[in-house]
Amino acid sequence: MLELNAVAVRYGHHRALEDVGLQLGQGELVAVLGANGAGKSSLLQCIARLVDPEPGSRLRFDGCDLLRLQPHEVVEAGIALVPEGRGVFGELSVQENLRLGAYARRARASQAQSLARVLALFPRLGQRMAQSVATMSGGEQQMVALGRALMSCPRLLLLDEPSLGLSPLMSGELFKAIVRIKALGVGVLMVEQNARKSLAIAERAYLLGNGRVLGSGAARELALDPAVQAAYLGGGV
Repeated sequence: MLELNAVAVRYGHHRALEDVGLQLGQGELVAVLGANGAGKSSLLQCIARLVDPEPGSRLRFDGCDLLRLQPHEVVEAGIALVPEGRGVFGELSVQENLRLGAYARRARASQAQSLARVLALFPRLGQRMAQSVATMSGGEQQMVALGRALMSCPRLLLLDEPSLGLSPLMSGELFKAIVRIKALGVGVLMVEQNARKSLAIAERAYLLGNGRVLGSGAARELALDPAVQAAYLGGGV
């Protein structure tokens, strides 16, 4: 479904990504692991067309050349990004935030069904529809961010550090929700600082360092690799 080849991103003289290749199949959950500054967020922003890659980069989604699309057209193609920091509208209510997610043409006809799906995933939001998002906890705001992305009827969900700043209890709920989202047939590409939890729920993973792919493979095999354990899992929870 998603195929990247020779992807490079630079900010002035700084190289964020260099010769990155990645694949993700329909309904697959793939994790991207790496230290701060490895280029993980730049990777997701490049796929969402929020960052322009260098000439020669190739990004395709279901046969469509993503480099020909503007960010709003990427959403219409079926890709939704949940950015680091959530990006919710704090002054708006839960209901208003979710409705904004269904703004895309592809999502309007099925808005009611999408809302029912979101509330089934996150029943707590159904009790808070009129509440201002700014008054909610970080975990609840992340539920809103995920729900808003799902309202666009994505086929691919890009998650940038979804558990960042959350309590262990709320992180556990979040990872369970991500597994349920994947079970709905939505592909998930997840950048996540909790490597141990990521490898526990993902099917495959890529290891990113200094803007390059250092390794990849089945998540369960990587979790048992001593080198991966030393580099990524020493501080895991």
